[in-house]
Amino acid sequence: MSKELETKAINTIRVLAADVVAKANSGHPGAPMGMAPAAYAVFTQMKFNPKNPNWINRDRFVLSNGHACALLYILLHLFGYDLSIEDLKSFRQLNSKTPGHPERGLPGVEVTTGPLGQGISNAVGLAIAQANFAATYNKPGHTLSDSFTYCFFGDGCMMEGVASEAMSLAGHLQLGNLIAFYDDNKISIDGSTSFAFTEDVTKRLEAYGWDIHVVEDADTDLAAISAAIKEAKKSPKPSVIRIKTTIGYGSLKAGTESVHGAPLKPDDIVQLKKKFGFDPEKFFDVPQEVYSLFHKVSEAGAAAEAEWNKVFASYQKEYPELGAQLARRLKGELPADLEKVLPVYKPEDAAVASRKLSEICLGKLQAELPELIGGSADLTPSNLTRWSGATDFQSESSGLGDYSGRYIRFGVREHGMGAIINGISAFGANYKVFGATFLNFVSYAAGAVRLSALSHHPIIWVATHDSIGLGEDGPTHQPIETLAHLRAIPNLMVWRPADGNETSAAYIKAIESTKTPSILALSRQNLPQLAGSSIEKALKGGYTVYEVSNPKLILVSTGSEVSLSIDAAKVLADKGIPTAVVSLPDFHTFDAQSSDYKLSVLPNGVPILSVEVMSSSGWSKYSHAQFGLNRFGASGKAGDVYKFFEFTTEGVAKRGQQTYEFFKDKPLISPLLTPF
Repeated sequence: MSKELETKAINTIRVLAADVVAKANSGHPGAPMGMAPAAYAVFTQMKFNPKNPNWINRDRFVLSNGHACALLYILLHLFGYDLSIEDLKSFRQLNSKTPGHPERGLPGVEVTTGPLGQGISNAVGLAIAQANFAATYNKPGHTLSDSFTYCFFGDGCMMEGVASEAMSLAGHLQLGNLIAFYDDNKISIDGSTSFAFTEDVTKRLEAYGWDIHVVEDADTDLAAISAAIKEAKKSPKPSVIRIKTTIGYGSLKAGTESVHGAPLKPDDIVQLKKKFGFDPEKFFDVPQEVYSLFHKVSEAGAAAEAEWNKVFASYQKEYPELGAQLARRLKGELPADLEKVLPVYKPEDAAVASRKLSEICLGKLQAELPELIGGSADLTPSNLTRWSGATDFQSESSGLGDYSGRYIRFGVREHGMGAIINGISAFGANYKVFGATFLNFVSYAAGAVRLSALSHHPIIWVATHDSIGLGEDGPTHQPIETLAHLRAIPNLMVWRPADGNETSAAYIKAIESTKTPSILALSRQNLPQLAGSSIEKALKGGYTVYEVSNPKLILVSTGSEVSLSIDAAKVLADKGIPTAVVSLPDFHTFDAQSSDYKLSVLPNGVPILSVEVMSSSGWSKYSHAQFGLNRFGASGKAGDVYKFFEFTTEGVAKRGQQTYEFFKDKPLISPLLTPF
């Protein structure tokens, strides 16, 4: 194709970026204008099919500097995704397909980005998934997976620690299928990066184990960008292409923070269009020859998918077992009767810590689920997440494992781990991915957890050492407020199982979920198997675990405090206060039940006391009074710490009696009932 046409295509992107942001009177035109040549070079070398955006062997593109989303939307429109010129005109408007930052679920958007550093970390996860997928299914003569992950990121991403965590791991893992572009424009919102960011990024990334390519003039030297991509694709290591760009290239304010987060002035847009050969009286103008150029790339991607379908059909004949397994995964289906592999417990079974119960569940599930993959943030012996016979996901040259391995050593990188497992989930192929740490340190990954819920990634956090029951490590490790924070996040299951049956139920719900992530808060200390529990009951998120006739009080609890509440209920009965106990292992699942069912568990006319060794915040939705821990914990043996805070049979019974006496003879409605 002619250089003139390529230049026109690149300048079309730039002019559209100015128009898109100006029409919205909101957004970031500078980065799209500066990165337009790199975006053109990447997308014209990628393989994808806009008619089937979920084709498993497509190349992936992640815009980590998500404020530049006008660039991504323009590209998706030009290449023929389900994004019209009218959608571009609706940029940043309510209920449009073009929101203020990219959101997964929109056509062609792989992951939700915006909080800086998340996207490049998601890209590491996508690359891990592709490497594992290829190592699992590729066979001689049948290459089912050879795609690349591309990512744009900027100085803001490099300043955020999460990017450092993820990129360090990517270098260790030698992910040669990952190619990232560092938009080196030396501008942030505050102005010049010289105010706060003067490190040598190239040396840092080299130290992480990345290959580095530098394009000195990425404003105009398209050939150099394209050549760098071709070289990067040959590397056995992840690659960064450092593109030196001018933010707002072509604008009167080019190279300044003025074009970072505000529309160009009308006179600036006029001169910009004249400079690039466009009619200043026309808006959202795309020459037909530019559309034709981009559509040829998309047609080549559709042809590549058609060829892939032939290879897969042949694969299914030659490797019928693997072919059937992969076909199932691509449909998003689980093996039939998967829940039957999980253990069921009886009251006479031994008391077991729920972290150990979790280990048993993972061991059972991994044998049936080749799509199960995950690992721990350096706490494998404590989290109990590595099953017997597991192979680590490692570069084969390391001698530590290979890419077919399904256990990932994340190192002490909770935030990076959270963003990476989001990326693995986003890859497709129905990956069921988990990350593990202490519950308290899920807080380190709060940004990634929030994006899991927002993006509908059904990832799983195995979060052990869930309370003051971890004992001697003290308040730095005891997660007092963590559950309240996590439960406040929409679209997030937060399970705190009380015994083996509830742990099995938590895993069933987590694995079967397609749009909701899960936190599994698990104990260090042993928990007895409860007489009134069952997997079926626990799958409702809440149920009466200890029933009495005509209760005068209900104790509602989770985790290790459920058995404690049952013991207290027996003491209260001896005092003439028949007391039922409700186990509420997951608020989110319980809230999804019918009103009639919920009111049968937490009915009108009975005072309800919640019991949990955590912050009582949030419990007023389910109880009239709360016994919680609204201060930080203490260091000491677990039993001594529980006694110190009066989380004992006597302490719960005392507060139960106080609750009963306070509400006695007063009309009570269930705390579940609200006017809307």
